[in-house]
Amino acid sequence: MTPVPAASPASPFLRACRGEDPGRVPVWFMRQAGRSLPEYRALRERHTFAEVIADPELAAEVTLQPVRRLGVDAAILFSDIVTPVQALVDGIGIRPDQGPVVASPLRTKADLARLRPLEPELDVPYVLETVRLVRSRLPADVALIGFAGAPFTVASYLVEGGKSSDHRHTKALMYGEPEVWDDLLDRLAGVASASLRSQVEAGAQAVQLFDSWVGTLSEPDYRRYVLPASARVLEGLDDLGVPRIHFGVGAGHLLSAMAEAGAEVVGVDWRTPLDHARRQLGPGVAVQGNLDPAVLFCPPQVLDARVRAVLAANGGRPGHVFNLGWGVLPDTDPDALCRVVELVHAEGMERRHAEGTEHGQP
Repeated sequence: MTPVPAASPASPFLRACRGEDPGRVPVWFMRQAGRSLPEYRALRERHTFAEVIADPELAAEVTLQPVRRLGVDAAILFSDIVTPVQALVDGIGIRPDQGPVVASPLRTKADLARLRPLEPELDVPYVLETVRLVRSRLPADVALIGFAGAPFTVASYLVEGGKSSDHRHTKALMYGEPEVWDDLLDRLAGVASASLRSQVEAGAQAVQLFDSWVGTLSEPDYRRYVLPASARVLEGLDDLGVPRIHFGVGAGHLLSAMAEAGAEVVGVDWRTPLDHARRQLGPGVAVQGNLDPAVLFCPPQVLDARVRAVLAANGGRPGHVFNLGWGVLPDTDPDALCRVVELVHAEGMERRHAEGTEHGQP
């Protein structure tokens, strides 16, 4: 087993997650390890997506590529939100440009018998070895983020059989058979919690819970059908003392409810300005975000202005992790990502101190 170095409390990313002064505004990008990097594309010419995830050396290499090229302040484990349930349920695959597909969707009480508890060291040992390898190779001040799919989003794939534009089967089960739905989410909360705990124990210094499709729900439905399971996942990590990030797409109307699930950091997509998000989240919650990924295709002067606008919307407050408002698009120029990192590092703290003084903050 690869020895795991101790986490560095000096990491700007970890300090920002805890609402401390990090010395600079830290940056990382969702989907930063992927199709936008030529070194990743070269590796994928020789290996399938599934082969990369299952091979710790390959997965570690892909996880580290954006740290080397982009200079980001955190690496995120290269895996997939359905990787744990793939180890538990037969017939789950990932297709290029389509995402997870499930041959036999789970839509009845009897189907839930196919979803047993996760035993990480037995079911996904390659994921944990990837975490150990990456942590042993990262600079001490660059944090490693583990992640899991939130119960609602993973459930939507399992119930729909893949990505859906309307989530009709998911909502039909949720509204029509709430006892079955609650059982499904409880099981998936256990899977996500076990997966995240094992990643932290292997060396991850923070975790992110991705709820990619939760924005399709109203706030009352989120509170009734989703919040308890997400809270269970995050509460299951209380004793580990690592920052927890909770992120949903199109979830601006759910931010305050999502914060109640218990994360130290709430991710904000590009639809909600950070100053509006701060008002919904209240004091004591850090924010992550939230540049529109499409802006990376704009001319440099437009990109710079948009980056500065995100920093300005945060208003110089501590507890800001700069990120996109969703993942890096496949055709993004890596030089644009580098430009964002350099600009945020150069101007983020300067802006914070200037605006913090104006707002009466230390």
